[in-house]
Amino acid sequence: MKRAVYPGTFDPVTYGHLDVIKRGSKIFDELIVAVGHNPFKKPIFTVEERMDMLSKNTREIQNIKVDYFEGMLTDYMGKMQTNIILRGIRTVSDFEYEFQRALTNRVLKTDIETVFIMTSQEYSFLNSSLIKEAVSLGGDISKFVPSDVEKLLRKKLLTQ
Repeated sequence: MKRAVYPGTFDPVTYGHLDVIKRGSKIFDELIVAVGHNPFKKPIFTVEERMDMLSKNTREIQNIKVDYFEGMLTDYMGKMQTNIILRGIRTVSDFEYEFQRALTNRVLKTDIETVFIMTSQEYSFLNSSLIKEAVSLGGDISKFVPSDVEKLLRKKLLTQ
């Protein structure tokens, strides 16, 4: 059985993330979507909220498991008994960053393999920071995130 981990912050979950998840689920027997706790990032949603958003928006995909991890991704990979990381690539700058990350992971754990999926063109410009900024300024983000995520974003960013 081929199992892969798609790690990320997912703050918030976007259609770009969901695109990678759906496409990755067709490649692997099981895809673990792993919400990372990164002390260097300042997410607006808790790990539990992010996991809930992912679970709700991937419930129709049978071979998806939503989980979380703290610490090193390579340690989590061992716990999940897989050596395959799935990553989405939007731009050339994403590739440079992800390439460095993939090589670092391979140095930390030599059997780690990273598989890259090009994000679909309609989501290639999306990133969580731009979406949060658009919400804060009253923009319509319905083309970028599912409606439940949009409601949570508006509640979180506009009622503080």
